[in-house]
Amino acid sequence: MRDLPDHEGREGAGGIAGPGAEESAPESDAERRRRRARFLRELAEARELRDRVQPRRAKAARLRHAMRMRTFRW
Repeated sequence: MRDLPDHEGREGAGGIAGPGAEESAPESDAERRRRRARFLRELAEARELRDRVQPRRAKAARLRHAMRMRTFRW
């Protein structure tokens, strides 16, 4: 409950993201695709890093995935 006053302070600001947020045009499809592609690249990079740091967990995940694929009915 300690976080409540801080949270209320942000609500009181009107929810504006930044200066000129209302004036900016809606983002284009190309910009949205670029942001999504960057996010997916970073996500894949994070997964690869996790797999390198925790090889036992990564192996178990690969085996579980293989078992799911074998038992999946087309």
